[in-house]
Amino acid sequence: MKNIKILFGMLLLLCLCLPIYQTTAQDTSSSEQEEQFEQNNYKLLTDKFSKFERKLEKEKEKDKEKDKEKNKDVVDINYKFLWSLLIDIAAMVLILLFVYYPKNRQMESIFTFVMFNLIIFMLTFVLNKVKISMGAAFGLFAVFSMLRYRTEGISIKDMTYLFIFIALGLISAIQLEYYELGIINGVLFLFTFTLDGKMIFKEHSKYIRYENIELIKPENHELLVEDLKKRTGYKIHHYIIEEINFLNDTANIKIFYRD
Repeated sequence: MKNIKILFGMLLLLCLCLPIYQTTAQDTSSSEQEEQFEQNNYKLLTDKFSKFERKLEKEKEKDKEKDKEKNKDVVDINYKFLWSLLIDIAAMVLILLFVYYPKNRQMESIFTFVMFNLIIFMLTFVLNKVKISMGAAFGLFAVFSMLRYRTEGISIKDMTYLFIFIALGLISAIQLEYYELGIINGVLFLFTFTLDGKMIFKEHSKYIRYENIELIKPENHELLVEDLKKRTGYKIHHYIIEEINFLNDTANIKIFYRD
């Protein structure tokens, strides 16, 4: 009887402990599942956040590239540029063919005038489109000013023509309306042709080397004029003695004559 009672008590204890063990096992498995679920959610969230950060970085880079493209200086060479250049060249050719070349015939000066005009036109057109600092602008001005001191002396008239061609290039490059550009260039051509094209002032000048150095004295003024008239055939009314060379007994004289 005692053994039966002991067995019965053990069975009763087992019956009581079994549901408790099952509940604890279920609790442990559910807690593990919850932890794994939380870990999976954390990984998903971190992945999504990293992807979102990458998208933001890409968008920022795209915005920076767009800003660079907007701020980038673009020189647009269009039909207006071509027409302005053609008007500038036309005005320059008219002045050279009808005013300057018939009287001077100096190809070196013509080359200088043409190149200065084109360079000023290109620089003005580019600087009108591109943002430039004050330092760079003063640097360009210094370069052009230094060119003057490293060149040979030129006459006042050639300097005036050089200024005219620089002004033509500058005015043509700022992209005015076509009729405005035509009027301004036409006015410059008309004034140049009128003042230096044998319409008002019909006086010409020329440099000669004179060897009869005795006649350059002030008291022989009339004799020198007559001798120059006989030798050149021009109606000389005035002259300027530019240089006297006593080693060679010659003088450089600039004569002024009319047709």
